[in-house]
Amino acid sequence: MLEILGRNNSSNVQKVLWAVEELGVDYNRTDYGGVFGKTQDEDYLSMNPNSVVPTINDDGFILWESNVCVRYLCAKHSLGNLCPDDLQDRALCEKWMDWQQTTVGPPITPVFWGLIRTEPADRDLALIAKSRDALEVVLERLDRHLADSTFVGGDRFTMADIPLGIMVYRWFTLDIERKEMEHLSRWYESLTQRAPFRKTVMIGLT
Repeated sequence: MLEILGRNNSSNVQKVLWAVEELGVDYNRTDYGGVFGKTQDEDYLSMNPNSVVPTINDDGFILWESNVCVRYLCAKHSLGNLCPDDLQDRALCEKWMDWQQTTVGPPITPVFWGLIRTEPADRDLALIAKSRDALEVVLERLDRHLADSTFVGGDRFTMADIPLGIMVYRWFTLDIERKEMEHLSRWYESLTQRAPFRKTVMIGLT
């Protein structure tokens, strides 16, 4: 059975959890990271030398890097659906998945950590505000893309929606000002209708 190592309030772990719920794959999850620690344990480091979550163990096949885990699982269990079998369609999905890490991740991280995981007296409000503004700029790019695309990867839900869906849940849940983005809001509303998204992502921010 698939083993997922990581706490369920980690956005990177949530990517894998959301994917397997969409796929209907049986799995066990064990808390690692954050308040649970254990990522510095020798056994864990032998699987994932980065000391971060998630790590998956698929019947002895060890893998880390959250978006790669999502790609692997979708290709294994849903090739031609969540993972497109057309090479160019798949590349378009992977482009947006990587964009989540390289472009959306950097500005959202200071906002999330500053407002959720930092005591009010210790918050760098200037950094939070600057990062919020930068995040809005990049999400406007996604909004423009979604003006001509029902989902991130095209006309149907795919693995491309998973990493960005988790980031946009945070955008709509954090106590911040938000510019109205019609297409982003429409897409996000469609995600909230998916039971796997509600189960694994819409659990509050901690």
